[in-house]
Amino acid sequence: MAGAGAHRCGYVTIVGRPNVGKSTLLNRLTGLKVSITSRKPQTTRNAITGIVTRSHAQTILVDTPGFQTRFGSALNRGMNRVVTQSLAGVDAVLMVVEALKFGAEDRRLLEMLPVGKPVLLVINKTDRVADRKRLLPFIKQLSEQRDFAEIVPISAAKGKGIEKLLELTAKYLPQGPAIHAADEITEASERFLAAELIREKIFRLLGDELPYVSAVIIDDFVEEPGLRRIQASIIVDKDTHKGIVIGARGARLKEIASAARHDMEKLFGDKVFLEVWVKVKPGWIDDARFLKRIGHD
Repeated sequence: MAGAGAHRCGYVTIVGRPNVGKSTLLNRLTGLKVSITSRKPQTTRNAITGIVTRSHAQTILVDTPGFQTRFGSALNRGMNRVVTQSLAGVDAVLMVVEALKFGAEDRRLLEMLPVGKPVLLVINKTDRVADRKRLLPFIKQLSEQRDFAEIVPISAAKGKGIEKLLELTAKYLPQGPAIHAADEITEASERFLAAELIREKIFRLLGDELPYVSAVIIDDFVEEPGLRRIQASIIVDKDTHKGIVIGARGARLKEIASAARHDMEKLFGDKVFLEVWVKVKPGWIDDARFLKRIGHD
């Protein structure tokens, strides 16, 4: 850990079981939507970076998929590998748990965390706890699981405790200059972010099953002055899924594309012309070559 007055810069991985609020936390820390969110678990499939720059520190945060043990598809195995790979070479770890909930999946993930690296335990969704007195015994219980560098209660959704968490995290970064420019918020490309925003709308606007058997590919991405021209394909597993995504007279597909375009314009700061098609590729979720092509290997 660097001296009190030294500038710090380093990588911090955010881990946790599905649906504990990791992506919401990353977005809250950066101040912009760089990681997609939904109420459905395992929305995130890739490691996504968010960059937070202050005068005394630059924190490069890596959001990861929720680690899970219940499903064994090639896609899910690849997502679990993303978690383990993201733990290698980082300077600190934020382990996110849900307030008053700590189970077998949390314990297994805790056992995977690197020895010798500072781990900050982030207790999220504290705004949902009506009786705040219940948090104290919960914190005591968790403090006995590992020698955490810090234990920080927050509400990512409400923005409570976020600045404190950022300040505490910066303490554990190595001394060094900033890696990125002060106005950079992510290492992800605009092409990747565009695909993610479309996928987010699928999670939010469709049923429980279909988002997990769908993927998004950016077929063409052309940047012009003040305009992005984007062509994308939504990949589904069955013809019946294609009909659901398109909807009656194309209404659902138009809703997905319109909502995604709106968020792209907000994130990119330019107008976006977006065309989206739906294509059927049976068994893509277990097709290793296809998963590698779309970056989910």
